[in-house]
Amino acid sequence: GGGCLGVGGGGVRTLGWIVTAPTTDRPVRQEREKASDEIVEVAPDVLRLQLPIALPGLSHINTYAIVGRDSVAIVDPGLPGPASWKVLKKRLAAAGIPMSRIDKVVVTHSHPDHFGNAGKLAKEADAQLVTHKAFRLAWKPGHVCTLDECDDDSHAHADVGQQPLGETQAFFNTTPPWGGAAYAPGIKKGLMYRMTKTAATSPVFGRIFPLAEPSVRLRHDQSVRLGDRDWFAVHTPGHTPDHLCLVDPEGGAFLSGDHVLPTITPHISGMFAGRDPLGDFFESLERVALLEGVRHVLPAHGHPFTDLAGRCRDIIDHHRERLSRLAQGSAAEGWMTVDAYSHLLFRQERWGSMASSETYAHLEHFALSDQAERRTNAEGLTEYKIREQV
Repeated sequence: GGGCLGVGGGGVRTLGWIVTAPTTDRPVRQEREKASDEIVEVAPDVLRLQLPIALPGLSHINTYAIVGRDSVAIVDPGLPGPASWKVLKKRLAAAGIPMSRIDKVVVTHSHPDHFGNAGKLAKEADAQLVTHKAFRLAWKPGHVCTLDECDDDSHAHADVGQQPLGETQAFFNTTPPWGGAAYAPGIKKGLMYRMTKTAATSPVFGRIFPLAEPSVRLRHDQSVRLGDRDWFAVHTPGHTPDHLCLVDPEGGAFLSGDHVLPTITPHISGMFAGRDPLGDFFESLERVALLEGVRHVLPAHGHPFTDLAGRCRDIIDHHRERLSRLAQGSAAEGWMTVDAYSHLLFRQERWGSMASSETYAHLEHFALSDQAERRTNAEGLTEYKIREQV
């Protein structure tokens, strides 16, 4: 269908679902574009409502409304806090979506720009909150087990074959596994996580902005009714262990979250993301690239595009090139620290905790596949030497 999908008003513009695949020649960083206040129909029965954010490399998040005759599902409703909540309500009003029609709130993964408003929205709309089985907030302690060990829906699960995450995670004042200074995610991201931690631990703020408490936890390939159609869960660990994509076979739409973005790749962290997050990311990309019938890729940042398999291949090639660059550096210099290796991958203004964390994920991928050696130097820093590549 086209038009306004029966959500009221004439403020919804249709794209006709004809979108252009991103070019690989000096691409514009779509993810940095400011949020638009325009409500756009980007796939059959799917509206895009952009919300502003201010994070490294990101200036908006795409909140999607999947519209049915009697119900609406909202995907990734933005950051926590009064400002974001005000914009979300304004966008919902512009789309003609009252709270009473929202029956599900979907969160693709456990980063605050995706789950921040989800708890409040689910509470006010009396809606189910849908995540992957492995979803868990970083500041909320809780048991995590694998799916083949337990079928209890009340707590988080790692997927079969995935490394369980342990009882807790910490984002601040944590010495990284490669040694050196405590992990620091940057000023803006740090403020966002601290605010979210406050919401998790403050009874007063928590009542005003309750955090995401999943009521439906999906396994890979499990279906969920969103709008008038059945969507299927695609577990895509890498960026986070709990990352969830969703595919609508009938409408040809694929909600890609942060897993597949049009002109950038998500941060692959060596901390808080499992034993081999880069390996998980490669496997997830290859799984997604095999999906058939996808005509509308709907990312959490940037514009919709069409060539899902091609974009997955581009991202895999990007990280393969980074692995090759690390191997070349090791061949020239021998043993090097994680920070030294990170200088081969990132511009100087990007050096720091996040650059080192992603570099560590790449080096650990080498080590876990027996393609690199590790040792600890006199300063207590982990060094790597990558074996000669054939």
